[in-house]
Amino acid sequence: MDTNPRQNRYLLANRIIELARASRFQADYHLREQQLADTLQVSRTPIRAALMLLEEQGVVEARKNKGFFMKLGAEELGRAEVEIPTSPQQDLYARIVEDRLSNQLGETIGQAEILRRYGVERNVLQKTLSALTADGLITRGPGRNWTFQPTLDNKFALDASYAFREVIEPAGILMDSFRAHPAALEHIRLEHLNLLARPDVNSLPGRQLFELDASFHETIAECSGNTFLLQSIQQQNRLRRLLEFASYNNGRRVREWCQEHLRIITALEEGDRNRAADLMRGHLDTARASSERSKRSGG
Repeated sequence: MDTNPRQNRYLLANRIIELARASRFQADYHLREQQLADTLQVSRTPIRAALMLLEEQGVVEARKNKGFFMKLGAEELGRAEVEIPTSPQQDLYARIVEDRLSNQLGETIGQAEILRRYGVERNVLQKTLSALTADGLITRGPGRNWTFQPTLDNKFALDASYAFREVIEPAGILMDSFRAHPAALEHIRLEHLNLLARPDVNSLPGRQLFELDASFHETIAECSGNTFLLQSIQQQNRLRRLLEFASYNNGRRVREWCQEHLRIITALEEGDRNRAADLMRGHLDTARASSERSKRSGG
């Protein structure tokens, strides 16, 4: 789902933290607003708002008539990040998905029923329905009814999806048009390392884990330089979104796929695309086996 202006401040604050970490900024380093704005390609106003948030978090300090300075050095930052608050639309989105997966919602649901069930404002409902539609989870039916789209909710569909992905994702890495994007790969690497550093993986929202998983595969697909391949992976992510929101309750497996993703990133950064393709194929095969075990156990 799209972020709102309030969330953008938090996202930008995390980008500043990532920049400080990657650039090895030390304590007392002067964070010049214009320089940050140029580097992160935004205006100075959101940069200032993000720096004020980081001051509240104890990462930077504001000095009168001098600007903002690092309060913590790169080493002290570790894998720190600012927690991004969810919006009312994101909360409703997650509740609808979870209720559908637990069969508390039928295949078709009316708009009035959603309002009664969740007690939200109409503008929140409309934005959430638009996001669910854009993600390919629902379509509008007659009147004010909405129907959930088919998803990967049976073994045949799940096997077919993984078989398809095992063909195209490794092949995308080996395409002549493939170009690794260092900044994008480093960004994804840091997100994975941040996740691995958290002791509370099992308590994280399924959508947060899914977005990290999906963004990894879409980033690699984008590097292929092939629009059709990227669109195929995006479509597969939309199909598996509903199912996999509820399948990230296995903290051990989440950590395993994080490590698998990181090994693929490392191979790409080292220019070894053959190894990266083999690792991707193995990762998808392991994911397929894990999904099958999860469905057999009812998880």
